[in-house]
Amino acid sequence: MTKMARRKERSKYLTPEEISENDFIEIVHTLIGDLCIVASGKGLKAIKLIGEFVPKSKENQFTRATLCQLNEYFIGERTAFDLEFDTGDHSDFANRVWTDLLKIPYGNTISYTQLAARLGDPLCIRAAASANGQNPIPIIIPCHRVIGSDGSLTGFALGLDIKQKLLALENPDRFAIKQIGLFD
Repeated sequence: MTKMARRKERSKYLTPEEISENDFIEIVHTLIGDLCIVASGKGLKAIKLIGEFVPKSKENQFTRATLCQLNEYFIGERTAFDLEFDTGDHSDFANRVWTDLLKIPYGNTISYTQLAARLGDPLCIRAAASANGQNPIPIIIPCHRVIGSDGSLTGFALGLDIKQKLLALENPDRFAIKQIGLFD
């Protein structure tokens, strides 16, 4: 594994440096693994996979609402989230990208080229893709719904295997991995 691949693999897991004593934490067990919900007093800040570091829970109304809505999403009872965010530490452009991602309907996908066009600048593909990849609140802000122009699954902070599972959950007819039987 290359140095960049190792760094990317580590970045999907929560580290102690990513939370402060003022943050609120809750852990949710899902079909894609254990997720850490991080919130401030203003709203949801981040969702990361739990790895070696397991933070102590300290919940608030934002972590509780997120946990409830994620559970509903993973059992197929929720197709849209209604949560408040605290993404103030990020650029205006990144926040514009994430706001646009919220408009992609459940079970649908768009390409990076379409995302750039929706932002009003077809030439900002790389910048839009970069902001998409820096989304601190995956699943809720559905960056997994952005795919390659050829339909390929590309780039996802939590890993392509998890992107596949999320897309299959939302649209099993299009994205479920077909099982090949012995006599097929």
